[in-house]
Amino acid sequence: MKVLANDGVSQSGIDALEKEGFEVLTTTVAQDQLVDFINENEISVLLVRSATKVRTDIIDNCPTLKIIGRGGVGMDNIDVAYAREKGLSVINTPAASSGSVAELVFAHLYGSVRFLHDSNRNMPLEGDSKFKNLKKAYGSGIELRGKTLGVLGIGRIGQATAKIAIGVGMNVIAYDPFIEEVEIPLEFFDGQSLNFKIKTVSKEEVLKQADFFTLHVPAQKEYVIGKPEIEQMKDGAGIINAARGGVIDEVALVEALESGKLGFAGLDVFENEPSPAIKVLMNHKISLTPHIGAATGEAQDRIGQELADQIVSILK
Repeated sequence: MKVLANDGVSQSGIDALEKEGFEVLTTTVAQDQLVDFINENEISVLLVRSATKVRTDIIDNCPTLKIIGRGGVGMDNIDVAYAREKGLSVINTPAASSGSVAELVFAHLYGSVRFLHDSNRNMPLEGDSKFKNLKKAYGSGIELRGKTLGVLGIGRIGQATAKIAIGVGMNVIAYDPFIEEVEIPLEFFDGQSLNFKIKTVSKEEVLKQADFFTLHVPAQKEYVIGKPEIEQMKDGAGIINAARGGVIDEVALVEALESGKLGFAGLDVFENEPSPAIKVLMNHKISLTPHIGAATGEAQDRIGQELADQIVSILK
């Protein structure tokens, strides 16, 4: 049986599948050529990340297809319900990349409270001529320890982010319409561990109390953070979005940053991805990464292995 990893898959995943007798193709096929390629090569398993869309055209016109796999968490680029209705298995890897995304959230947080993203833009340009000016401009950083992190969505990635926050010494409050309480285990290098319980509160309470916000929610029809939500936040608050583009109103976000209502933002995902708005890209208060939350070697190895295990379990 053949597997097409159209957006790539780790070598560990390839090795695990080949060991079980699967042939793995890593050709990147253009979206409009996928149906023909799948049929000509009798592909049984289509693996994607966020780039490839698996809609009804593929589901209806590829009779050899048995499994659609998403290397990651969100599956908004796949018509999941329709595929399952047609008898296909749809799988993903919800736990494999949680730690990597959480670490990126804190990379944005630490960088933003010390202006690293802006400093790294300006030091190469003016560091030799305006060193003292830059030192003054970036000399009003703040510490994360003792501050309150508001987690919007306390699923696996939200919990992984909360775990880091607790280790840093932050207070964590969370909103999630589907979860009332979570227990966060914090493991230490010497084998000791502590458990922390977090009871979720209302969205309004999180918006009013938190100093910083991190979003871990699926794509949805309405903004999770728009102008009304921003107005409820503390002046100078910061927002990190490593979840999905479109859950933050970027127009309202830029306005709030320019007015000083918000202190900073960190974005790994964008409303108009893969062509983010110029106003977002050029704003010096926004720390930017190109949708790399799960893009660590360790996470990709876990994703590949987890996909392979599920494929073997279903087809063998």
